Amino acid sequence: QVQLVESGGGLVQAGGSLRLSCTASERTFSNYATGWFRQAPGKEREFVSGISRSLESYYADDVKGRFTISRDNAKNTVYLQMNSLKPEDTAVYYCAVTRVPGRPVLANSYPYWGQGTQVTVSS
Repeated sequence: QVQLVESGGGLVQAGGSLRLSCTASERTFSNYATGWFRQAPGKEREFVSGISRSLESYYADDVKGRFTISRDNAKNTVYLQMNSLKPEDTAVYYCAVTRVPGRPVLANSYPYWGQGTQVTVSS
């Protein structure tokens, strides 16, 4: 059973930055695609960014150019650097992993999830 722990969330002003981390309980990320998702109150969980097993990164349109995903296999950690944050980025952010090949963006493609970390962007 893969266990994931997110950290790095917090309160930031609009225009600010945060870096989220997702750490796995075992040597995981080189064998899985990793996705970051977010869920705002009253809204469905949505895809934010992903990194494939072959290190291809991909993004939702509304974060492209502002967010950067990266992976450090030695630390069993995937990062999400979030710059130029907007109030609409406020949500609980989750990381998840899957063995589905390619660049999966659907939440139901991911069987393993972390507990989430809150990101709040004030205007």
